[in-house]
Amino acid sequence: MKKWFRFSEGGDQQGQIRVGCQTVESGPIQVYTGASILDPGAFSGREIGLEQARLLHPVVPSKMLCLWNNFHELAAKLGQPSPAQPLVFQKSANSFAHPGDAIRKPVSYDGKVVYEGELGIVIGSVCSNLSADDAESSIFGFTCVNDVTAMDLIHADPSFQQWSRAKSCDGFGPFGPAVVQGLNWREARVRTVVSGKERQNYPVSDMIFSPPEIVRLISREVTLLPGDIISCGTSLGVLPMRPGTTVEVIVDGIGTLTNTYEG
Repeated sequence: MKKWFRFSEGGDQQGQIRVGCQTVESGPIQVYTGASILDPGAFSGREIGLEQARLLHPVVPSKMLCLWNNFHELAAKLGQPSPAQPLVFQKSANSFAHPGDAIRKPVSYDGKVVYEGELGIVIGSVCSNLSADDAESSIFGFTCVNDVTAMDLIHADPSFQQWSRAKSCDGFGPFGPAVVQGLNWREARVRTVVSGKERQNYPVSDMIFSPPEIVRLISREVTLLPGDIISCGTSLGVLPMRPGTTVEVIVDGIGTLTNTYEG
């Protein structure tokens, strides 16, 4: 597996943006000459320790699409039928957040804010009306996503469910810390640890629509671009966060996405 990072050197987000690859778990990051993991350039000959890098979200998507009701176990608990097509909503670009960033609810909102630990697909090429084989090969890699949600906004107006508003508040879309190529998603598990307590632990194999199916079906209607993220949906264990809560979304092989909810 290759684990790709996007980062700035010097301990903050204001330094020069670099990309690099880690080929050995806990080993150094090999620094490349490019500024995008999708077009990294050549190996610069330099290596740095992970502790020397301020990690950024690993790609800059044109869009983040997310699924609802994509896990059999959660659907059964909610009494929901398996959908015939992926049920998709969008998180806007202002929601994208880096590993380590604080999550803050908007000043206009005083309701519940929940975490949702999820596996994210990272698109590697332009995708439109793909075949099954092309859909799988279009996946560059996988990352961790916290699909943060202002739950009370979804049904705040009885005449219209406000998914985009509830999901797209500033900073409500952290993802990272890396993008991994070669991950065996069929054997992966998503775990969410909240202030030291494990709240989610579910197998990716329980998906109703697999990652290649998701990409293929969405590409029939929406052209996907390199760097776009598709978050595969969540399963059991979603709960509200309290101020000061630290949320870790963990996928073995990818790493741990950590953010703190400040309320």
